[in-house]
Amino acid sequence: MHLPTPVQDLIRRLNEAGFPAYAVGGCVRDSLLGLVPHDWDLCTAALPDEMADVFRGEHLVETGLKHGTLTVVRDHIPYEITTFRIDGEYTDHRHPDSVSFVSDISEDLARRDFTVNAMAFSPDQGLIDLFEGRQDLEKRLIRCVGEPRLRFEEDALRVLRALRFASVYDFEIEKETAAAARAMAESLKRVAGERIREELLKLLCGRGAGRILRQYPDILSVIIPEIAPMVGYDQHNHHHSWDLWEHTVRAVEGVPPEKDLRLAMLLHDTGKPRVQTETPDGEWHFRGHQAVSAEIAEGVCDTLRLDNATRDRVVLLVRYHDIPLRTESGEINTDRSFLLRRLNRFGEADLRALFLIHRADRIATGYSSPEREDQRLRERMNALDQLMAEKPCFTLKDLAVNGNDLKGEGLRGKEIGAALQRLLEDVMDGRAENDREVLLDRLRNVEI
Repeated sequence: MHLPTPVQDLIRRLNEAGFPAYAVGGCVRDSLLGLVPHDWDLCTAALPDEMADVFRGEHLVETGLKHGTLTVVRDHIPYEITTFRIDGEYTDHRHPDSVSFVSDISEDLARRDFTVNAMAFSPDQGLIDLFEGRQDLEKRLIRCVGEPRLRFEEDALRVLRALRFASVYDFEIEKETAAAARAMAESLKRVAGERIREELLKLLCGRGAGRILRQYPDILSVIIPEIAPMVGYDQHNHHHSWDLWEHTVRAVEGVPPEKDLRLAMLLHDTGKPRVQTETPDGEWHFRGHQAVSAEIAEGVCDTLRLDNATRDRVVLLVRYHDIPLRTESGEINTDRSFLLRRLNRFGEADLRALFLIHRADRIATGYSSPEREDQRLRERMNALDQLMAEKPCFTLKDLAVNGNDLKGEGLRGKEIGAALQRLLEDVMDGRAENDREVLLDRLRNVEI
């Protein structure tokens, strides 16, 4: 392993002061996987006040002295250093009631969640791996340190963290760890929504997201109950080859690993079981499922405490996930007027997202090939690229006239808004050029 120069220096300074010190946790795991760590955490035998003495004169942040953590900031990069510790009881199944500082790193590593996160490294001693974490990395396995059920009883969020790590790194979850996670899944109901959110969104964007969704819908149903009815739900519709959950998983896999898109696809058909009807020939239909799914999505987003912008975008993408993007004859609609009206309704970013969602949803039915949908996507994106290069008018703020111009023509109140909207439609449909004099002349001579 190669430690960055600042990390080596922090360890050296602690060692020179008489305190063992190590890089620990995720940075060691990622380094062994050949990845670049997002941050570097250290642990040491030094107590917080002793750390403060060692690094006196540096930029220090007292991030968690109660739990033994001091942050040293160098070149605007924070390095958390934590005293070796063991945790007390977890009466809230989330945080230890107390911590006790210890002098032996083995006790500190023994309290951690998974073996791959329970390794430490120092330049002098090399890798400290007491629980076969490196071996589990090689086996591509997520396994609890010690007794799995005890680890999940201590911190219920670890149930979802196990799934998240397995998804992000495309690992399997060790058999006993998986069984304990399922047994303790209900405890996730006690975890705050924002903590669930961070793990779930990372899970959805992981390399192994599809596999984890297929293997653990029972756990995910605890945090999103609407998932449960989807599992094994035969859609009895000639447009679908798969049951509803398999269709959903394939749709999630089919969009880029971006949190908004993947969460939208996870939720896009959640309303189907609630609106299912049957025709005399035995085929099922799901009219209105878009609105019901959007309602469910809004509730899920609120539970996860998503920020307003993300919530609104996810709900919009769910509500309009299958908005028609083709002509009545089935041809791809790249007509200028059509695209301008869609831009007016959704904006460029969301329209492009809907193109991606439409592709994934179509492929996930099993009745359209990736090659066919990729070609359609290219045509739509190319047409939109060409249109946007023209800097077209598709919103009222782009229009060459405004409310003051129309007041000058004698319009008042609601008349102004209606006239502006009609002029915008004329521009989008190609009936008028977006030019001030042209539009005012049209206002004077054409009934609007």
